[in-house]
Amino acid sequence: MSSASPKLIIIGLDCMEPSLVFDRWRSDLPNLSRLMTHGSYGHLESSIPAITVPAWSCMMSGRDPGELGIYGFRNRSNRSYSSMSISDGRAVKVPRLWDILGEQGWKVVTLSVPGTSPPYAVNGLLVSCFLTRGQDAPFTHPPELANQIKEWMPEFMLDVPDFRSNDKAQILSNIYKLCDQRFTLAEKLIEQEAPDFLMLVDMGVDRIHHSFWKSMDASHPQHEPNSPYANAIHDYYCYVDQRVGELLNRCSPDTAVLVVSDHGARPLLGGVCLNEWLIQQGYLVLKSMPTEPTSLDELEVDWSQTRAWGAGGYYGRIFLNVKGREPQGIIPLADYETERSRLAEQLATIPDPEGQILGTKAFKPQQIYQKVRGIAPDLLVYFADLAWRSIGTVGHSALHTTDNDTGPDDANHAQYGLMIFYDPNQPKQGQAIENAQLYDILPSLLARYGIAAPAGLRGKVLNW
Repeated sequence: MSSASPKLIIIGLDCMEPSLVFDRWRSDLPNLSRLMTHGSYGHLESSIPAITVPAWSCMMSGRDPGELGIYGFRNRSNRSYSSMSISDGRAVKVPRLWDILGEQGWKVVTLSVPGTSPPYAVNGLLVSCFLTRGQDAPFTHPPELANQIKEWMPEFMLDVPDFRSNDKAQILSNIYKLCDQRFTLAEKLIEQEAPDFLMLVDMGVDRIHHSFWKSMDASHPQHEPNSPYANAIHDYYCYVDQRVGELLNRCSPDTAVLVVSDHGARPLLGGVCLNEWLIQQGYLVLKSMPTEPTSLDELEVDWSQTRAWGAGGYYGRIFLNVKGREPQGIIPLADYETERSRLAEQLATIPDPEGQILGTKAFKPQQIYQKVRGIAPDLLVYFADLAWRSIGTVGHSALHTTDNDTGPDDANHAQYGLMIFYDPNQPKQGQAIENAQLYDILPSLLARYGIAAPAGLRGKVLNW
C-alpha cells in the first residue's frame, strides 16, 4: 500500500450548489478551481428525494432509497397512522465505502457523514453525524475518541443549533464554528493517525443556504436587498475553499481528492399545503377543521372516509389508506393502482398562486427504485422541481404559504449537486463529467483501487 496519507480524501459539502462553484464564484475559490483545472468535475444527480438523509447513504453504498428503505429524515416504522420516526444509521443494512475499504485493510477515518449515528465499529475512527441525540450520547468509535475530541474542542458541535430561527448573527457564528471544528479535527487526525482514507462532511453549507439565501438572491420572493448578510453565502464559500486548501496541505502530494455534494440548492418560493389540498379534493376527511396551522397528528381524522394523507418537507409524501394494509383502510387492493395513478394526475393540476400550473411531479417508488423495502410513500411529490416545499400542517385557509411551517427557511434543495475529482497520479486537465449520479461514486472509487464491488450496485463506473 502506498505511503501516501491519506491515499484518498473525500470532502463532503452538504448542499453545495454547482452553479455557484462552477460559474458565479469560481474565480473566488482558488483551491476548488485548481482541483477542477487539474482534475474532473461536473454536476452530480442526487437521489429522489434529494435529501441529506438518504442521499449520503445512497452515495456511499451505491444503493437507492428504495433498496435502503430510507425515504427521508422521517419514515413510517409501521402501518399505523402516526408512526413517522427519524431514520438513523441503523437503517443502513449494507456496507458503505469506508466499510469496504476497511475490509481491504485500509485504515479509515469517517467524520460526521450523515447516516453514521449511532457510531459503530470501523477499521479506524468514526465520529457520528448531526442526528446524534445530544452531547451526552455516544458519538465516536472507539468511545475513548470522544474524550480526546473534547480535550481539543471543549465545545464540540454536532450541528448548528436552531438554524431555523431569526437569530442570524448567532447562526452565522455557529456555522463557522462547526466548519472550523470539522476541518481542524480532520487535520489533527491525519497527523495523529496517518489514515489511508478520510472522509468528512460539513453541514455548514446546507445551513447557510437555509438561513441566508434570500439575502443573496434578488429572484427570491422575500429578497432583502439591503441585508447585512447579502454576502454571507459568498464569504462562507470562500472560507470553505480556504479550509479545503489548508486541509489538503496536510495531506500527501499523492493524495487523491473528491469534493462532493449530495444535492444542490435553490430559492424556496413558498409552500403548497398538501393536506389542505387533499381535503379540498375529498381524499382526506377531518372530523373538525382547526382554526390555526396544526399538525395532522394532533387532529381527529375520519379514517372511514379518508383515502389519502400527506406529510410535509422539502418534498411531499402521500400515503394511501388501503384496505387490509392500513388499520382502517378503505381502498380495495384491486383499485390501488388506479387510485394512485388518478391521484398523481390530479397533483399535476395544482396551480401556483397566480392560477398557472405549478408543475408537480408525483413519483411512484416502484418506477424509480430497483427495489422497494420498508414502508415507502405511495407517491413522492416534487412541487415545481423543488421550488416549493410541502406543507403538512392543516389550518392555513389557503393552498399556498410564503413561509415554512417548521421555521424560517430561505432555500430548498436542488436535484443536482457537484463532484470534483483530482488524482495527482492521473491528472485530467479540467475534464467535464457528464450524466453522473451519486450512485456512481462508490463503484467508480472501488474500480480505481482495484477492489471488487458488491453485487447489484445501481451506479456505473465514471471515466474520471
